[in-house]
Amino acid sequence: MGGEMLPPDEAGPEDVVLAWEGADVVAVRLPQLADSLDHILAAMERRQGRPLADLDRKAKQEVVRILEARGAFAVRHGVETVAGALGVSRFTVYNYLNREKGA
Repeated sequence: MGGEMLPPDEAGPEDVVLAWEGADVVAVRLPQLADSLDHILAAMERRQGRPLADLDRKAKQEVVRILEARGAFAVRHGVETVAGALGVSRFTVYNYLNREKGA
């Protein structure tokens, strides 16, 4: 997801501090959600072994289903980002989402 580890004493209010046996061990700085979406898309592309835009329609629908389960469309401009990665229009992404809900 693109998180960053740092010493616990450098943790900010938005960071997650992890403890082991009562002692703070490491802090994790999570990226902004939009950055996470880019990381998720890149990981999916690596897993597929080719650009997401090169996938067939059924595979693209599966990608949208997985991304919806991960909350990708709760991110501002999530639909636009996914549409660009898949090489389809926003309208097509919305159709894929509605198809899942109707199924």
